[in-house]
Amino acid sequence: METKDIVIKLQNTKTRKKEVFEPIDASNVRMYVCGPTVYDRAHLGNARPVVVFDVLYRLLREVYGEDQVTYARNFTDVDDKINARAAESGRPIGDITAETTQWFLDDMGQLGALEPNHMPRATEYIPQMVSMIEDLIAKGHAYAAEGHVLFAVDSWKELYGKLSGRSVDDMIAGARVEVAPYKKNPMDFVLWKPSSDELPGWDSPWGRGRPGWHIECSAMSYDLLGETFDIHGGGNDLMFPHHENEIAQSCCAHGEDSFARFWLHNEMLQVEGKKMSKSLGNFFTVRDLLDQGYPGEVIRLVFLQTHYRKPMDWTEKKAKEAEATLRKWRALTAGIEPASSAAAAVLDALADDLNTAGAITVLHKLAAADDGAGLLASAQILGLLTDELGEWASAPSIDLSAFEEKLFEVRQKAMENKDFSEVDRIKAAYVGAGLEVRMSKTGVELVPGAGFDPAKLEAL
Repeated sequence: METKDIVIKLQNTKTRKKEVFEPIDASNVRMYVCGPTVYDRAHLGNARPVVVFDVLYRLLREVYGEDQVTYARNFTDVDDKINARAAESGRPIGDITAETTQWFLDDMGQLGALEPNHMPRATEYIPQMVSMIEDLIAKGHAYAAEGHVLFAVDSWKELYGKLSGRSVDDMIAGARVEVAPYKKNPMDFVLWKPSSDELPGWDSPWGRGRPGWHIECSAMSYDLLGETFDIHGGGNDLMFPHHENEIAQSCCAHGEDSFARFWLHNEMLQVEGKKMSKSLGNFFTVRDLLDQGYPGEVIRLVFLQTHYRKPMDWTEKKAKEAEATLRKWRALTAGIEPASSAAAAVLDALADDLNTAGAITVLHKLAAADDGAGLLASAQILGLLTDELGEWASAPSIDLSAFEEKLFEVRQKAMENKDFSEVDRIKAAYVGAGLEVRMSKTGVELVPGAGFDPAKLEAL
C-alpha cells in the first residue's frame, strides 16, 4: 500500500467529529502532547497517553516521512507537588526533577516509546512565559493583582468552555475553584504567582515568582511549533481545566483561529475493573510492573488491545495472554526480514482514528497465515516485535505448573503439622531463581521476573 494513499481520520474533541486529517504543512506535521509533572515514578495511567501518541507519531512518520513530523512533549519541572516533595525529603528540587525525568524516559523507553523531537522543560521557558503574560495583559485578557497575574475569563467568555462543552456558569457551579479576594471572576486562573524565598522563583514585572501550570504549554508549543499546529493530545482528565485554559491563553494572545486544529484525548485506565488508587491497593507504577517481571512489550500490547478512547482495564489475565501471544509471534518471525511495508489492513485500521485493537486483529490473522515477514513489518509500526524490546523473549519458556503444585502440596502439609521450614526453603529457592511467589488459599502462582534463571530450578 502506498502511504500517499492513506487517509487518516481522527476524532477531534474540538468538533466532536471524526475528521479527515490534513496537515497545515505536509513537510512539517506538528504535534504537542502534555507530559508529566516530574516528582515521582510514572504510574500506569501516565503511560497510556505516551503509548497512544507514540503510535500516532509512528503512523504520521510512516505516512509523511520520518523527517517531516515534529513531536513535542513537555516536562513540568516547576510545580507545588515538586516543592512539597523537596520539603519532605530535604533534597534539592533540581536533583528531584533531574532524577524523575530520567526515570520517566527510562520507563517509557522500556515500553517501546520513541523519544519526541522536543522535550522542553518548563524552567527553560520562563522568559517566553513572561513575555506571553505581558502580551495578554496588554490585550486586556489578563490582570495583575497582589503579586499574581490572572487570566480574565470574562474577556473570552463566549468561547471559554467550547472544548469541554460547558458554559462558564456551568463550570463555576460544578468546579472546585480557588476562592481568592484578588480574583475578578471565580473562574479566573493563575498565570503567575509570587514565590517565597524558599521556593523556586524568577524575576518578573510582577515581582519574584513562578508560572501557573497552564501557561507553560501555551508558551512552549508556540515557541517550538508556532502559533498554529496540527495536533494537541493528552488524557481526557486534562480537557478541563488545563486544555481549556491553554486554548483561552493561546487564542487570546495569537488570534481566535490559532493553536491546535485537532484535539485528541485518551480515556483513563483501570486495574482489574476498578479505578486505580492507592486506597484500593491496586496502584502500580510502570517500574513496579517491570520489576515484577512484566516485560515492557507485554505492557504495551495490553494497552494497544483497547481503543484509546475507551477505558482500558489492566488485568493479570490480559498480561499473561499478551505474553503468550508475543512469544508465539517472536518465534514465527525469528531470523527473518520484515516485509517492505506493513499490511494494508493494519495501516487502514490505524488510519481510522488509531484503531489499534483492529490492527492487532490483523496481526493475529497474519500469524495464523504463517506470514512472518508481513507480521514483523506490521507489528513494528505499532512498536511491537522490535529488536529493542526483544530481550525478554530470548529467555527460555518453561512450564512452572509442577513447581507451583509442589509448593502448594508442601504448604498444605505444613498447615497441618505447623512446620513451615520446608515451605520457606522451597520458596527461598524459587525467589533465588528469579520467581515471584504468590500464595493463596487456593493455590500457588509463580511469576518469572526480569532476572529469571530456569537453570536454578533444576536442582529442585
